[in-house]
Amino acid sequence: MKILIAVDGSAYTQKALNYLLANRSMFVEGHELVIVHVCTGISGHVARHLSKEVITDYYAEENAKVLDPVAALLTENGVSNYTIDKRHGHAAEEILKSAAAAHAQLIVLGTHGHGLLGRALMGSVATKVISETDTSVLLVQ
Repeated sequence: MKILIAVDGSAYTQKALNYLLANRSMFVEGHELVIVHVCTGISGHVARHLSKEVITDYYAEENAKVLDPVAALLTENGVSNYTIDKRHGHAAEEILKSAAAAHAQLIVLGTHGHGLLGRALMGSVATKVISETDTSVLLVQ
């Protein structure tokens, strides 16, 4: 089974990774993991004033901040059956695109656990992903 794990460097991502590692037999062993990180995109207005090299360096640096610790954690726990998908743009939309491209059968997200009012006021990546996919989603709070 292909399992897509969205990571953003937050404590919620750490909880989701820890949950997967604590339940290795269900989520890690024998499965292929796809780690996806979505950087906030640079607006077109700003991007037109920057060189391609500066933009590329920005995305590489932002990805490394999040993905290097994830890769280290997985390696430390003996997990090698994963690929990394680096994206930029709107988080929920890019997670959905990544899941479709990978043919993921499960999407794992760490969630802040806001109540109904919090979701209504703030929006939620998890809410958007759940509402726009037919793929099973595991939320780890």
